[in-house]
Amino acid sequence: MRAAFLYGAGDVRVDHVAEPTILEPTDAVVRIVRACVCGSDLHRYHDLPASGTGRPMGHELIGVVEEVGRDVATVRKGDFVISPFAISDNTCAFCRDGFQTACVNVHFFGAGDVGGAQAEAVRIPLADGTLVKPGITLEDADEAMLASLLTLSDVFLTGHHAAHMAGVAPGRTVTVIGDGAVGLSAVLASKRLGAERIVLMGRHRARTDLGVEFGATDVVAERGAEGVAAVLELTGGEGSHVVIEAVGHMPAYEQAYGVVRPGGSISRVGVPQYELAPVGWGSLFGKNAILSGGPAPVRAYIEEVLPDVLEGRIDPGRVFDRTLPLDDVAEGYRLMDSREALKVMLTV
Repeated sequence: MRAAFLYGAGDVRVDHVAEPTILEPTDAVVRIVRACVCGSDLHRYHDLPASGTGRPMGHELIGVVEEVGRDVATVRKGDFVISPFAISDNTCAFCRDGFQTACVNVHFFGAGDVGGAQAEAVRIPLADGTLVKPGITLEDADEAMLASLLTLSDVFLTGHHAAHMAGVAPGRTVTVIGDGAVGLSAVLASKRLGAERIVLMGRHRARTDLGVEFGATDVVAERGAEGVAAVLELTGGEGSHVVIEAVGHMPAYEQAYGVVRPGGSISRVGVPQYELAPVGWGSLFGKNAILSGGPAPVRAYIEEVLPDVLEGRIDPGRVFDRTLPLDDVAEGYRLMDSREALKVMLTV
């Protein structure tokens, strides 16, 4: 079968590899229907050292179950499924608390003996705990529905996780830093949760226009101190109840603590590209600000959000602005890296 591998910075290739097989009785093999390129994939695309051994890529997928192990009870061959990007048993103490990314038996795509999701098929360990049937068949889903269901494997529910962890609620003012797919998903999630005012900090017009359609009430293009000043002016000098940092770089974090109001909350879901972050008087402590967020346990949220997707109340799949075949995945990375595309969906 075909699968995407990263051999070093900027070097994405599609190789032919062996088909996945059942290794454990709790496994399933899923034939992938749609996958995509994630903004977090670009971190490795920028800095992975060159190697003769490629790294399997991709962690977002929807597909059809092709085979199951003898102990799998909740899915069977032919089922259309969504797979969260973190593979979990969904029964351990941390899973029961809603943090499946910290499952004691967690697996991640492209690590160990689990392949990447930018491929024709993949083995899913812990299939009962991981895979979710959306309640419709593949044949019932049009292209727009497939795109929205694919966002439930990661990107939309990462934005939802940010909003949930930060306590977005009716009457709250929310500032979202970053106009990538996760930031726009956080706008849509905040609107869904009832936020009264949503400020989107971004400067790419096509993206911020979609953010406005998703529910942003204000757009701030300025960055740094100018951006902080603009948000403070919009909020009468008070700042934002909730700040969602969807970038992962230090300047975005500095903007976050600059615009959060006293007693407010900052939620980070941009994978941090730094180790140390200010938490002292001038950043968090002096404002009594809460810092939350982390890798999204999307398995905890799928059933909650699915009805809104299936019934058309939200359309998170609009973050996909390019669709390419798997064989052109390298072009998908290039388009996202150059910001010519917001998010690339792959047909398999």
